[in-house]
Formats: sequence, C-alpha cells, structure tokens
Amino acid sequence: MLNYVKTVLTKVSFDSRLFEKELRKAIEVLIGAELQELKQWCYNLFGREHQAILNRCFVAA
Repeated sequence: MLNYVKTVLTKVSFDSRLFEKELRKAIEVLIGAELQELKQWCYNLFGREHQAILNRCFVAA
C-alpha cells in the first residue's frame, strides 16, 4: 500500500490541492511504521514545494 501511495503522490504533486487531498487519504489508510516512512519520504521529496501542506497534514496525524 505504501508504494501505491508514493506513486499517487508523485503523480499529483503538480497540483497542491490534489496533493493535499491524496496525502490526507494516505494518512488515514497507513499505520505505524508505514506512516513514519511516508512522512520521511514526503519531507525529503516534497519538502520545498509543499512544506505547508506537509506540516498541516502530519501534525494532525
């Protein structure tokens, strides 16, 4: 599931609203270690472009 989520987020990263929507869905589905891995991966890949979205989504998670 984590690999699928990564693929989706990569494909929608051009649109910030769509990126946030998909990220929120992913956070609801993933648990534990997968969620931590997703967080690290997102900050590494999209930290510059979507910093505010990542902070908003992962604070609630």
